[in-house]
Amino acid sequence: MRNRPFVQMIVIGVIALAIGIPVALIIPWFPANGSRQANNVRTLYDVLLIASVPVFVLVETVVLFSVWKFRMRPGEEQKDGPPIHGNTRLEVIWTAVPAILIVSLVSYAYTVLRSNEATKKNEMTVNVTERQFAFEFSYPGPGGKTVVSPQLYMAQGQPVQFHLRSLDVIHSFFVPEFSEKLDAVPGITTTLRVTPTQLGTYPVECTELCGAGHALMRSAVHVVTPAALQSWLQSQPANATPPIGTPPPGAGLAGEPGAAPSSPSGGAAEGSGGAQSGPGASGSGGGSSTSGSGGASGGSSTTTGTSAAGAAAGASASATAGKAIFTGSAGCGTCHTLAAAGTSGTVGPNLGTRVVPDSKKRGLPLKQFIDESITKPNAFISPGFPPNVMPQTFSQTLTPTQIQQLVDFIASATK
Repeated sequence: MRNRPFVQMIVIGVIALAIGIPVALIIPWFPANGSRQANNVRTLYDVLLIASVPVFVLVETVVLFSVWKFRMRPGEEQKDGPPIHGNTRLEVIWTAVPAILIVSLVSYAYTVLRSNEATKKNEMTVNVTERQFAFEFSYPGPGGKTVVSPQLYMAQGQPVQFHLRSLDVIHSFFVPEFSEKLDAVPGITTTLRVTPTQLGTYPVECTELCGAGHALMRSAVHVVTPAALQSWLQSQPANATPPIGTPPPGAGLAGEPGAAPSSPSGGAAEGSGGAQSGPGASGSGGGSSTSGSGGASGGSSTTTGTSAAGAAAGASASATAGKAIFTGSAGCGTCHTLAAAGTSGTVGPNLGTRVVPDSKKRGLPLKQFIDESITKPNAFISPGFPPNVMPQTFSQTLTPTQIQQLVDFIASATK
């Protein structure tokens, strides 16, 4: 009879274990299993559950049973409990067993980590470049060409080594179905290995709060057959313009993460050409003024010079307010270069050189095109840049007056 409480605890604990372990293993803790590394992680997680559930059940059973069985009853408020002396054997057991359990689990977790990070045969290298707020994937294609894409393509069963790099702030590369995640840190290249096992399309996410557009920093990974991957690589142009825009100077060599394309007509070369064409375009109006002032017709010179001086001397109140919105609450300068605003973002087009040509391609008047680009950014995508990067909520977050001020400022800064 003296051992009856102990037997009751054992029975309750066994029942709780019989229920707890299956429930813990049945719960879908993870998304679909899409890689070998994910399978290893899931097995490790099951082992941790099988080891931790009994410990939880043991502790909770003793605590709850003691609260129920040995609780204080009415009339026992002044009564002392029985004198109990420590049990050395029991203390040794409950110290040694958890220590052995922890060392065993840590050792197993280490073997899983080493297995996931081990170099595999026939690895394919894919460079992942991240910046506010987009992904760029580049990898060698057939014939020695470099293929760049805003979305990732992988072959089923083909081990891939990712080289991760950030061009601005700390980002992260995470595919939930792969159960692998690693940060991309400015100034260094980090390495991640994945072997996809299931065909399908999965989301790619940044899990570091990297700025105002963090929620939009998403892409997709397409796991296809090896033949389909080779066909896709062959169909892509060689050394194309990086899909997330022209990299900043010194970002790297061609073919490396964040590098400008090797073709002199793309990337930085295109950006520098645009920078030169901008002042030239605005200078044509100024040239007319200068030419007029130096010509024989003094009246024409005076009129043109006065007009140019007036335009340069004072921007409208609307455009001035628009500049404050551009560099402030709207955060446009984070992604766009515009000399008049003193910004140098490279995620989106250079507004000082691309707005006028793009408005002509779109077939809209300049201000109407700028308004559309702010309120419906996917209506026209500037060549060389991916869709769905610019927020599509400005029509809700900005008032009509603010949008008009922003339009006036950009229009005045691109002339």
